[in-house]
Amino acid sequence: MKNISKLLIFTFAALFIFSGSAYAHVTVKPSSSAPEAWETYTIKVPVEKETATTKVTLKVPEGVTFESYQPVPGWKVTTEGDKDGHVKTVTWAATDEGIAAGQFQQFSFVAQNPKEETNVAWDAFQYYEDGEIVEWSGDEGSDLPHSVTEITVAPKADAEPADHGHKDDADTNDSTTTDNSKDSATTEDGSNQTLIITLAVISLILSIVALFAALRKTKK
Repeated sequence: MKNISKLLIFTFAALFIFSGSAYAHVTVKPSSSAPEAWETYTIKVPVEKETATTKVTLKVPEGVTFESYQPVPGWKVTTEGDKDGHVKTVTWAATDEGIAAGQFQQFSFVAQNPKEETNVAWDAFQYYEDGEIVEWSGDEGSDLPHSVTEITVAPKADAEPADHGHKDDADTNDSTTTDNSKDSATTEDGSNQTLIITLAVISLILSIVALFAALRKTKK
């Protein structure tokens, strides 16, 4: 029975760790957009620790032209550019308590996509109150993956409507686009939650089967 207890504890612990990591990634949406479009992007920053996130820095991918950001109460935004004046990093720093454990925050900004079809990677750096810095800069499938936006003439379902017009037109439509982005994020979270629930049920069934098998073996 002692071995059985260890098996159950290990199974549920692994499930808990997996469930937490499914929501922990810093992401940039949409995951697909059109070439040269003035896109409203949203970076979503969840907290995966028991301490607050106080700062987030996002690297602007090569070929992407950062234009403007949406102000968020309690956060100060600073940018750093190259010698030609092109923005290379954007930093959101908390002026209050930051993002507490169990919460997430979204920051929106407008940028123009590259002219050609390509994939752009969004490296992000998440700063915690205890001094830890989590670098979301790995490839897909790694422990700390960066978000990737596919620049293509055939955007995916979560992409915003492409705007090939002047950047002022994109700014005018910021509020509508941001709402659509939030809807997409909600849909994605719902899909993740369904997957986690399914995995939880499968894990529970396997644990029960293992328990009964062990009990039958003990009786023999």
